[in-house]
Amino acid sequence: METVRSLTVKSQRATATELFDTLLLLLKAHPHWRIDALVSQLLVPAMPMDIAAQLAQLDQLKGWLDSFRPLSPAVLAELKQRYDVRFTYNSNAIEGNTLTQNETELVLAKGIAVGGKTLIEHLEVVGHKEAIDYVETLAQAESPIGEWEIRQIHALIMRQIAPTEAGQYRQLDVKAAGTEHVYPPHYLLPELMTEFVQWLITESSRLHPVEAATEAHYRFVSIHPFRDGNGRTGRLLMNLLLMRAGFPIAIIPTQQRQRYLEAIIQGQRSQDDLAPLMAIVMESVRESFVETLALLATATDSRGQGKPFYEEIMEFLKTHGETRKLS
Repeated sequence: METVRSLTVKSQRATATELFDTLLLLLKAHPHWRIDALVSQLLVPAMPMDIAAQLAQLDQLKGWLDSFRPLSPAVLAELKQRYDVRFTYNSNAIEGNTLTQNETELVLAKGIAVGGKTLIEHLEVVGHKEAIDYVETLAQAESPIGEWEIRQIHALIMRQIAPTEAGQYRQLDVKAAGTEHVYPPHYLLPELMTEFVQWLITESSRLHPVEAATEAHYRFVSIHPFRDGNGRTGRLLMNLLLMRAGFPIAIIPTQQRQRYLEAIIQGQRSQDDLAPLMAIVMESVRESFVETLALLATATDSRGQGKPFYEEIMEFLKTHGETRKLS
């Protein structure tokens, strides 16, 4: 039986198809290996990375993902099924929805009502999924993102829960319940949202896409234009910007809720210091990259694609495949 090193050495100067076949041979020979663990190990830095270095790593991951484009319909369908459920579950859970991820999938896939859960919680799931579908349509468009699009995202989230407020800016002043942070007066919202959209169109393009998406989310939730649904709308807007730039979506897990909320509060209390929020978003994007690349790495439709990615994997395995824990 050939060793990891002998197979990876043979893969030098190989075609993308040969690299794909070699990787599958290695995975068959080492059934305890997990491809997502392999990709994660590949990304472990030799030393702590600052924001610039982390963004550069995300760009490298995007380059690997781009080498598989266009993604096959089967891969796209699998990713959509995973992320529709996970994004909807986590975004709603951050706002207090008690449906589990499995229950969220039942509601979306089968239309099943879950006993012991409120009607509003079910409607939040349906509305968020409809908003994801709309955001995916916007991601394919070339027109600028304006107030109308933002109002539409909010309307889809809220129209079955609070139809009179769906897509409508709030008509009263509000405070953050946990911190007493005072949001801008409601009568300033038209001007603030005009300024925000202008920033989206002109200034955000000067930033790295992950920085722009993070700052857009922060600016939006700090304006807090709607009475309810700002967090969900802000996270959808953030992911719309990421998708338009060719990045996978950032799903902020409900387990990180407190850290996430504290990162927003930190920005609001310290002259817009976004480093803590950036860290969360970069981690989330990185995790989505790893999952997507792990799916692509062994998908039959990937055979003949992804050569830069497979070359990196083979080089890593040549050096570490016999020693690193990849399960």
